[in-house]
Amino acid sequence: MAVLITGANRGIGAALLSHYRQEGRAAFGTARKPVGDQLPLDVTSAESQHALARRLNGMPISLLVCNAGVYPDKGQSLDRGYPPALWQAAFAVNVTGVFLTIQSLLPNLRAATGKIAILSSTMASDANAPGGSYIYRASKAAALNLGRNLAADLSPEGIAVGIYHPGWVKTDMGGPGAEIAPAQSVAGLAARFAALSPATTGCFEAWDGSPIPF
Repeated sequence: MAVLITGANRGIGAALLSHYRQEGRAAFGTARKPVGDQLPLDVTSAESQHALARRLNGMPISLLVCNAGVYPDKGQSLDRGYPPALWQAAFAVNVTGVFLTIQSLLPNLRAATGKIAILSSTMASDANAPGGSYIYRASKAAALNLGRNLAADLSPEGIAVGIYHPGWVKTDMGGPGAEIAPAQSVAGLAARFAALSPATTGCFEAWDGSPIPF
């Protein structure tokens, strides 16, 4: 049974895809502008989501990793920044895109009694509120709330949902001053995904297994 990772063209998504393929798993990655064997998917488009589901043709998915995300408001000022277009773009990808992906691939997940991993951020936590990055924080908090509610609704079917902070990773998004390398984040995340079960559904954890307060 397959692993499917959204936003697998770079950063953590690409590293996760490589990890699972090196393990010998049937792993597939999606990208808005696919390269090589990546599957085309614009997570904000219902039409694109339906096209991916048709292409997968009922293939059982044992693990869906909702990784595609954007951080459009770096460096915005409180007085004059954060225009409506940035809010719309971030929520379209980071929240609506996650929901649409899960919704369209529910038949595939049900076929495998699969797991869903949503990559959020510690910045989603109400307990971690130092200010700034309002759009990213709000969208990741919404993704956390979405995951928690999906965990409740899918629990009777045995489909577990976990929400995860990948760490501050040295990627295009995290920047060169980040704390950990992609390989370190991926190893931890893969361990978290493997440990996810109906007993732990709805969890909010860091890549190293540390629980994050909601």
